[in-house]
Amino acid sequence: MESQNKYIGDESFKKFLEHYDCPTPLPVVRMKFAGAVCSPNLELRPADVISSFWPEGRAPRLETKNEADLFFKFFMGLWDEVFQKVKQNKIKLEPVKLSTKEQIREACAARFAEVEGGYVEGFWGGKEDFKLPAFIAQMIDSLTELSGVYNTLAKKLDNGGNLEEISNTFRYTDKMVEKAVSFIIENSVLPRIDSLRRVVN
Repeated sequence: MESQNKYIGDESFKKFLEHYDCPTPLPVVRMKFAGAVCSPNLELRPADVISSFWPEGRAPRLETKNEADLFFKFFMGLWDEVFQKVKQNKIKLEPVKLSTKEQIREACAARFAEVEGGYVEGFWGGKEDFKLPAFIAQMIDSLTELSGVYNTLAKKLDNGGNLEEISNTFRYTDKMVEKAVSFIIENSVLPRIDSLRRVVN
């Protein structure tokens, strides 16, 4: 079934997030949606994930029904796009530049947020007590460990570590993250993908 919600594109979506003072950057929003699509927590609703992008009690006040409809339509456009990427098993991390010390430092912080605050948090969806097959639980744990590698690399950078070595490890960690996500999708999500469509309400 063709989605009614079209994604408005990255630049417009960034402006939309800015307009609503959303502190969560687009790459984290995208990965949190990916984690939520893959989540075994079937009570998880897109609206819950959307409200988690603001600190508790700070979600925007939507003044009219029209504004609320548009707000959720924009978010669901991205959700539906991410759903299609999951269905094709093509979830990728945001491209980053790693030429200078500053770029690497920023990339490490951004990547930690994308993997741990994005995919892993989206996957758990506010619950951590549901039963997972052991091999999937292991993959989620490994994603948390891999997200910690980005923090370790940032510390190495501050301690004068070799830039080339750090960027190589960064790229290798990215590959490991993408492989783990791909494994979860292939073995846990694709077999039940049609039951995972969620609507906004």
